[in-house]
Amino acid sequence: MPGEPLKLIVGLGNPGTEYARTRHNAGFQFADELAARHGASFRSEPRHRAELARARIGAADLWLLKPMNYMNHSGDAVQSIASFYKVPLESILVAYDELDFPAGVVRLRQGGGAAGHNGLRDVIAQMGDGFWRLRIGIGHPGERSQVLDYVLGRPSAEEAELIRSGVLAAADIVPVLLEDGAQIAMNLLHSREPPAPSADPP
Repeated sequence: MPGEPLKLIVGLGNPGTEYARTRHNAGFQFADELAARHGASFRSEPRHRAELARARIGAADLWLLKPMNYMNHSGDAVQSIASFYKVPLESILVAYDELDFPAGVVRLRQGGGAAGHNGLRDVIAQMGDGFWRLRIGIGHPGERSQVLDYVLGRPSAEEAELIRSGVLAAADIVPVLLEDGAQIAMNLLHSREPPAPSADPP
């Protein structure tokens, strides 16, 4: 089975040290993990409102992107880079935090709606919805009114451990997606059991 011809991998998040460890920055954590694993270094690209790195993953050369606008305007950087480097929509993967999954659960799919995620909504508005998504579970606070504070807050140590396990699993699956294709990658990722937290939350 042929692999997916990805050319651009995007991690969504908010720039700035005050957001670095928040739940909403799981996409940035994923992009940073890929860069660290594959010897890539991010550089500032002000004209694209982004940080950008060139990575070789297996036999594939591709771009890693972190939009440097705030989350609600993530589509600006994605559209700018995709247009400049002539990357087709189906060759883009976007990783982001997912409220609808427990912390540590990760799912891969192509296409679909934004499901309330403002960063994803902006990417879809500017690009269309045919790109790949890696949805990194962060859990849900239980009440809709608490969502904003929750995603912009820092997880407990136990939650952070689970989210980190999801980020690592997401990074593990990228070479499989590139080499063996989406079905094998999804089978491996979706059959994975996320680890239990090391301690019960209070």
